[in-house]
Amino acid sequence: MTKKLYYESSKVSEWGAKVLDIFEEEGFYYILLDETAFYPEGGGQPGDIGSIDGIPVLEISKNENEDILHKVGNSPASLFVHCKLDWERRFDHMQQHSGQHLLSAVCRDLFNANTVSFHLGQDIVSIDIDTPSWTDVQTVETERIANQYIYENRKLHTYFVSEDQLKTIPVVKMPTVTENIRIVEIEGIEFNPCGGTHVEQTGEIGIIKILKTEKQKESTRLYFKCGLRALNDYTDSLTLLSTLSYKFNTGRIDILNRVERLENEHDKLSMAYEKLKLENMEFFASSLLANREDGSMIAHVFEDHTLKDLQLLSSAIHRKESSLLLFITLQEQKALLSHDGTISIHCGQFFREWLSSHNGKGGGNEKSAQAGFSSREDMMAFYTFAVNKLGNAHGNT
Repeated sequence: MTKKLYYESSKVSEWGAKVLDIFEEEGFYYILLDETAFYPEGGGQPGDIGSIDGIPVLEISKNENEDILHKVGNSPASLFVHCKLDWERRFDHMQQHSGQHLLSAVCRDLFNANTVSFHLGQDIVSIDIDTPSWTDVQTVETERIANQYIYENRKLHTYFVSEDQLKTIPVVKMPTVTENIRIVEIEGIEFNPCGGTHVEQTGEIGIIKILKTEKQKESTRLYFKCGLRALNDYTDSLTLLSTLSYKFNTGRIDILNRVERLENEHDKLSMAYEKLKLENMEFFASSLLANREDGSMIAHVFEDHTLKDLQLLSSAIHRKESSLLLFITLQEQKALLSHDGTISIHCGQFFREWLSSHNGKGGGNEKSAQAGFSSREDMMAFYTFAVNKLGNAHGNT
């Protein structure tokens, strides 16, 4: 059986090993070593990566005998190999995993909130705790106590126990295995069955920062970062804050006030813009009506207007006179057909009957229908067809 160096010390990052076996499967090679520090994925912690004699290790897994298999793209030339794991990635996983143990312990001790799941992702770490209600006050207090334990630099002990020994230890949960039971003990805080890699003292976690919380069905999810991840996140946030401070020519503490003022100014400008748009639509509606023959359909192609603009314009026209409208917006490649209800044409039915032959999709009701087209050519072909088809029945402009 492979000797698992990560159980002797999680800080082994380079070592020599003997190749015990190699087999090929689906174009990849799987190497069995006499000893390894590569940790396989398990318990919520991703597996390690690195190299064997310079060959990249792609994946670490276990076989049925609990031996560690190293997946590589090429077979090493020698039976005695030099191994090196990605230490930056390993230490990051150690910080996050140990931080999770500590954070879970504080949630449990302070608020009787037990961790029911743990996820260690590439960017974010999260735990789900078995309480549907969680407050900002609890978040602040949990974070404060967890970081206090970090500052106290409590020791983490890892060791294996038998089933009989396990009965004498106040573990936070019972393990799912009956052999090779490994305990991770945070001195004075908890005893937790776990097979993952951890730091040796809480000070190595660096810091725990809870980023946000989300309510799940019957639980609450806490997103957090530890150590270098938290530092990098702080650096990114500070850079953004400093950029905004410079842009607004104000202190960081006053940025929110400046943003609120900008929002208020934007709201006022938006209201004024909408008022002007409505006035413009009224004027445009009168212009279109003035230039049509009595009772004829109004058909028009717009370059820059949106479908929403065309809907406002059609409403303005319908308030003035009874009319059948066909509008096209080149900007959004959409069509609008509408009337005020006094014309015996079912707009939605007309679109459903003829859109497919012009690669259009859409629908609507009796008085209004809209459609979208995959190309401008299809849309203009449909526009020409609809003008002729509807104009024959109602007169053309």
